[in-house]
Amino acid sequence: MSKVCQLTGKRPISGNKVSHSNRKTRRRFLPNLHKKRFFIPETGEWVTLRISANAMRTINKLGIYEYIQKAKQKGTYTGVEIENIQ
Repeated sequence: MSKVCQLTGKRPISGNKVSHSNRKTRRRFLPNLHKKRFFIPETGEWVTLRISANAMRTINKLGIYEYIQKAKQKGTYTGVEIENIQ
């Protein structure tokens, strides 16, 4: 399964691991992803998404329905298609 957030589009980035002696070796920074199930009261559906902790915090503020609408407008939503969301 790919390590990409379905709402924000966050994906792994690469950088350097720096040791105490200042040697640099390549490493990957992975997003903090969680598989979470949400109920959308506007449509009466359950949806399972693989999202980052950052997206979870934003959903707590805005609500899942509004957040998915914004992600679709932005073009980052890659989750399950929900019928009543324009």
